[in-house]
This record gives sequence, C-alpha cells and structure tokens, in this order.
Amino acid sequence: MEDRSLRPPAIAGWCLYDWAMSAFNTVIGTFVFSVYFTKGVSANPDEGSADWAFMLGLSGLVIALLSPVLGAIADRGGRIKPWLAVCTAIAVGGSALLWLIRPDPSYALPALLLVGIASTAFELSNVFYNALLPVITPRSHLGRVSGWGWGVGYLGGLVCLVLCLVLLLQADQPLFGLISKEGAEPVRATSVLVAIWYGLFALPLFLLVPDRVPEAGMTALRAVREGWASLLTTIRAMPQHANTLRFLIASALWRDGINTITAFGGIYAGIVFGMVEAQLILFAIALNVAAGLGAIGFAWADDRIGAKPTLIISLIGLIITGTSMVLIGTGAWAWAPPLSLPLNFTPDQQWLLLLGMGLGVFFGPAQAAARSMMARISPPGLETEFFGIYALTGRAVGVLGPLAYGVAVTTMGTQRAGMATVIILFLLGLGLLLTVKERR
Repeated sequence: MEDRSLRPPAIAGWCLYDWAMSAFNTVIGTFVFSVYFTKGVSANPDEGSADWAFMLGLSGLVIALLSPVLGAIADRGGRIKPWLAVCTAIAVGGSALLWLIRPDPSYALPALLLVGIASTAFELSNVFYNALLPVITPRSHLGRVSGWGWGVGYLGGLVCLVLCLVLLLQADQPLFGLISKEGAEPVRATSVLVAIWYGLFALPLFLLVPDRVPEAGMTALRAVREGWASLLTTIRAMPQHANTLRFLIASALWRDGINTITAFGGIYAGIVFGMVEAQLILFAIALNVAAGLGAIGFAWADDRIGAKPTLIISLIGLIITGTSMVLIGTGAWAWAPPLSLPLNFTPDQQWLLLLGMGLGVFFGPAQAAARSMMARISPPGLETEFFGIYALTGRAVGVLGPLAYGVAVTTMGTQRAGMATVIILFLLGLGLLLTVKERR
C-alpha cells in the first residue's frame, strides 16, 4: 500500500479505539468479571476456572480459524471498517448483556456463551483495527503511531478499571445510589460500564479514520470467493515469504510469553510473594502505567532506529527483568540490598513491584513494534490477510506458554519454574528475530 500523508484526526481516532477496547480486556477478561464468574457464579472456584479456561480455548480456536479468512476477504473487498463495526457491535452487546448474569450456578453457561462470543469478536476486531494502521500514516511513522495506540490502550484500560473501583466496587453507594449491593449488582454493572466505554470511545475511529477504497464492481460474494482463493494462494506461497514467516513465528513466541505473564503474574505474586488483593491491584496498576509509558516512549525509537532494533532492546529488557523476578528471594538474590519504599510491602515484594514496572516498560514496545514491523513487511495489498495470519500464529503458538508453565510447576513443584519457562520463550523469539530482515 502506498504511503499516506499524516492525518492527525485519523490518528487520534485510531488510537482512541485502543483506549476503548482495552477496557474489555482489563475489566472483563482479567480483573473483575473473570473473578466474579469463578468465585460468584460457578458452583466452585476450581470448576469455574476450568470452565473459563475451556471457554477461552474454544474462543481461541474459532479466532485462529476465522482471522486469516476474514482478513483475506476484507483485503479483496477493499473496505475494512464495516467488518470492524460488526465485531465491535458484537463485543459491546455481549459486554452489556453480562449485566443479566446473577451469582447463581444456573447462570454459568449463559455467562460462558456471552463472554466467549464477545471475546471472539473482540479478538477478531484486532485484525481489522491493525490493518487500518498503514491507511492512516506513512511508513515513516508506523512505529510511533503503533506505539501511541498501545500506550493509550494500556492507560485506557487502567482508567476504566479505576472508574469501576471508585464508582461501583468500592463505593459505599454504588453509582451514587442508583444500584444496590444485592445480587452482586456492582460487579455486574462493571460490564455495562465497559460496554458504554467501548462503544463511546470507538466512535471517533468510524467518524475520523478513512477506509480503503473498494475495487470497482466488487460484490460481497466475489470478495468472499476471491478472499478464499487469495488466502489459499498465500498459504501455498508462504515458503516464498520465508522472512515474514520467521517473523510470524518469532513474534508469536514472545507474544505468548507476555500473555503468559499477564495470565499468571497475579498468581505468581500471590503464591510466591504472598501479595494480598490490595497489593495485587496496586501491582497491576503500576505495571499498566509502566507498559503504557514504555509503549509511548519507545514509539519514537521504532521509527528512528527501526522496529527490529526496538524489538531486540525490548526482548533483552524482558529477559533481564523476568529473570530477576524469578530469582528474588533466592540465594542468587542475596546480593541485592533491601528496599525501603513508602509502601506496606515486604522487601521482596518491593523488589517484585519495582522489577514488575521495569518488565512493563518493555511490554508495550515489544507488542507495538511487532505490529509496526508486521505492517512494514506485509506484501502491499495483503495487509489485512497477513494480520489475520499474524493472529493465527499467535493463537497457534499461544498454547505453549500456559502448557509449559503448568508442566514446569507440576514437575518442579514451584511457581518459579513456571515463570522461568517464559524466559525461554523470550530467548527463542529473540534468537529467531535476529534472522529476520526488516524492510525500511
């Protein structure tokens, strides 16, 4: 695709979509509704956790199957925003309907169905959202705009989470007395807040971001037919895109490592370091702020020195900070002096908090620079299709991290062994990345 001139309003609208959608992942997927389901809706927490994991697994399978197909169809049809609008509407509607889920085991199946459908639409929207990046900015600015989007997204999810805590979860009169504390209404209302947040802040993208121009005479049926054909041709020709294929696998490895830390970081901090709920929330806030600032700060480096050097720096930072987090409290960490931060944390917990923020600084650029590099090395005219394959490889490799973590913990009997497997994923991703050539 040819370079476009800078479009500040379009860039702002595009970044705000990340601000909008991150609320879903933060509130529903990680910190609030998932906990409510396992502890309040399901018959027991162990069964609830298993059901939640099974639902996410099925959702991931659907995403892996649909993302490259829909990407190829969108590429042939030209327009991207209608597909993004459909995915957004489903995710927003599914979030709002979670208000109906009461704290009773009879609501477990409807909850899983709603979250599964909304999560699938949420993940598929990323395929079309990412493909709009080269539409709104020239290649010379891909890195910084991608970084701005990631940074704004981290901060948006954090702000929405804080609003949920202040207005609903920790308020004496939830939502100024408009709802009661009976029937877990404050927790259920967080999903409605997410729906409003998601829908409201997604609007600027649809109003300000230009779409690609569709090919003359391209009907929906023709787009589907040619999209399938294009995808099959691309898959058969993938050996000819060896450079892109190596990047797809490399990025899937470190993205899986980041997702594994996100999924098990709270468990690690709670079990190994004894952090309680209030400390875990502070830990999560600190990590998200650091990740947002890191994504924004490294955005300039991406365009100045390239996405590949930015990724190398980020992965080295993740390896160093991650390894340090595994060693805290062991004999190998005896050299480190105890910290005396003005917090009600033990010395080891303070080191974990500090290193966690360091880890977060490299989270953002590792994801943002991966997106900008994918945009740079995708064949012109096939950006959406390749972002679909990007999502497919992420999902295909995505089972490695949690599986390796679980096997290591079971075999070695310690959470530290599980966290060490994440470092291996970062090392493998870095090694493969070194063989990839970046198109400048």
